[in-house]
Amino acid sequence: MTAVHLRNLSFQYSSAVPVVVNASCSLGPGWTGLVGANGAGKTTLLRLIDGTLPATAGSVEIDPARGLVVRCPQTADDIDANVTSLAAAWDREANVLLGRLGLDRTDIDRWPTLSPGERKRWQIGGALYLQPDVLLLDEPTNHLDPEARSLLLDALDHFRGVGVVVSHDRAILNQLCLRVLRVNSGEVQLWHGNYDTAHVAWAAEEAAQLESYEKVSSERKKVERRLADKRRAAATKEAQHRRQLRTAGIKDKDARSMEKKGRFAGGQAQGSREMSLLRDEAERLRIAATAHDMKKKLGGSVFFDYEPARKARLLSYRGSLTAGGTTLVRSIDVVVERNDRIRLTGPNGAGKSTLLRALLAAATIDRDRVLYLPQELTREDTRALVESVATLDAATRGRVLGIVGLLGSDPKRLLATDLPSPGEARKLLIATGLGRGVWALLLDEPTNHLDLPSIERLEAALASYPGAMLVVTHDDFFARGTTETTWAIEDGRISVD
Repeated sequence: MTAVHLRNLSFQYSSAVPVVVNASCSLGPGWTGLVGANGAGKTTLLRLIDGTLPATAGSVEIDPARGLVVRCPQTADDIDANVTSLAAAWDREANVLLGRLGLDRTDIDRWPTLSPGERKRWQIGGALYLQPDVLLLDEPTNHLDPEARSLLLDALDHFRGVGVVVSHDRAILNQLCLRVLRVNSGEVQLWHGNYDTAHVAWAAEEAAQLESYEKVSSERKKVERRLADKRRAAATKEAQHRRQLRTAGIKDKDARSMEKKGRFAGGQAQGSREMSLLRDEAERLRIAATAHDMKKKLGGSVFFDYEPARKARLLSYRGSLTAGGTTLVRSIDVVVERNDRIRLTGPNGAGKSTLLRALLAAATIDRDRVLYLPQELTREDTRALVESVATLDAATRGRVLGIVGLLGSDPKRLLATDLPSPGEARKLLIATGLGRGVWALLLDEPTNHLDLPSIERLEAALASYPGAMLVVTHDDFFARGTTETTWAIEDGRISVD
């Protein structure tokens, strides 16, 4: 039976904060959901398991030792050898996979024009065709519409090896997974059951930790009061001793005087030791309390000092949409006004992303007043984004970093690297638009790569955003909380509801 064993596994990038600390657990056949906050180390853990990243300490053991491990990264921009092998194969396994995933062999001839969701299904199909012992998936349902997600779930349900899936999709975590591996502040903890079951268990544990924190906070206050009392007492004794020395007679050099001085020095040393211990204890309690305070502050409400657009019509597009010589949508005549909150729906490849880009290209308002979030940010885009934040004026930069914090991330940690994780980068780009007070948001799958708490925080922020918003999303819960109108692309036409 195939298994993956983490044995006292630790990892950190150079001298940075450890990502994984002394993790030990075993994963057997079936699917394990890998969850955690953006930047917590989920993708890092996948790379440690597949061996592309060496552990700082401890080890990952695959049983059997020669078992095949395949990892599908978050993006599927290029055709890999696994995809071409699947497309060229005509055996029963290939035909079954293509049928389950709704794939057509001729698709790879137009790879550049395939939607990210279509390429993702090909990527995973190619991996499944290898029949690996261990399959690692990083955000497999990003970009997938409900039908494609259902096809993927069915294909993954037939996998009989050890599967580990990073996902924010509660459907896949609940329907597919037998256990959940949670990465939190360097700790990797295994919970049995699907996501909902595991969430209840760790929420109960965190409630107990909160109770412990409240005790720590109370104890901290007591220790700080004792430390302040000790300092005042020491200062009083020191002042008294100095007065005695000033008023002592010249001939006061007998043994009794020396004895008094010795007792004072001894008492002073003892007091210093006690104060040192109290200082250490106060610092330990302060660190524990600060860690919890940070958790409480993240995710609060976002407030905007917002200046609305002076004109009602912000974006519009008339005409048709084509890609790779194929007409995707005909007879388009759409307008985005300053208070519109629109969801754009349609199957993968229908032209949703193309329409967002067309609206942006046709914009007559200042481009600085529009934020466009693509489905994926390249490494170059992410590095340029981090650099651009440093050039903002102090007030705007403060607002942007404040919003980053309220979306569930530590701004200092995010900016400590020139290449944040895909989820962190998306938060930073959205925060940059909100902090600058843009008039319109064009968001293509904004919840991609975000953990569940971050999605909820983003939803709350966008619900209070006073400008126009056009969003492509497969998350029905998110759409209901942030939009009011639906544009649906179907059979080459667009309708408004």
